[in-house]
Amino acid sequence: MRTDLSGVTRRGFLSAAVGALALNAAEPIIDIHQHTNYSGRTDEQLVAHQRRLGVTRTVLLPAGSKYGLAAGAGGNDTVVRLARQYPKEFVYFANELPDLPEAESVLRKYLKGGAIGIGEQKFPVACDSVHIQKIAELAAEFQVPVLMHFEHEKYNLGFERFYKILEKYPKVNFIGHAQTWWGNIDKNLDPTVLYPKTKVTPGGLTDRYLSDYPNMYGDLSAGSGLNALLRDEDHAREFLARHQDKLLFGSDCNDADGHGPKCSGSQCIAAIRRLAPNSTVVRKILHDNAVRLLRL
Repeated sequence: MRTDLSGVTRRGFLSAAVGALALNAAEPIIDIHQHTNYSGRTDEQLVAHQRRLGVTRTVLLPAGSKYGLAAGAGGNDTVVRLARQYPKEFVYFANELPDLPEAESVLRKYLKGGAIGIGEQKFPVACDSVHIQKIAELAAEFQVPVLMHFEHEKYNLGFERFYKILEKYPKVNFIGHAQTWWGNIDKNLDPTVLYPKTKVTPGGLTDRYLSDYPNMYGDLSAGSGLNALLRDEDHAREFLARHQDKLLFGSDCNDADGHGPKCSGSQCIAAIRRLAPNSTVVRKILHDNAVRLLRL
């Protein structure tokens, strides 16, 4: 089938294509946080979105069997299917509600089948509960990380107690995400304010978790991660430099564009490139840290 290249010469088209490939080869990007069927977005739109972002590898995070992560996200079978269709572009985690009796058997099935992590754990349980402990034990057995969505009085409750899990399971790597995780870069956070806009008072709980626990990492995705970078750019520059080995790029955006004001992922990439101290740190956050943590 003939491709419509109206207004573009063959030489110009080939030059642009080669340039885009060279850019991706020079600066690969791993996105650790995306979903199938996100707010009704199709698989085809997701694939195009990730390519438009310049992402070379995407981690798909499934919903649990009885809860679509508040966005109608697809479950385990949907992420497996897409990853098998595009094995060079997509990998996947396994997920299930941690307080279901069948949670362990479901997670074990998909971890044995090729899942490289557990999450996004976004469920109304205490973050230091027996349910999360069971998740951690399974993660330890399979040597995979767990991605946690912390949201005040809603998901993974009791963020101030999460140190207990970090200390009890020092060989399990946890990835923090969402409003309460990113709000707590600020020592003076009002926990009821999910997207604070004020200047950051250093020394918040998130900063301490990243500094004090080798098994704690941060996922910069979604509006919460982007807000943490943009609300106080002087603090963000110091934060990216200080935690350059512990931070990971994720998009977690539900648009179909892959650019522009609707796409928090493209804005996050731009903010990282602008605020990180040098190209080495940019490379770590956009790619190298994920390679090391996820063994890609």
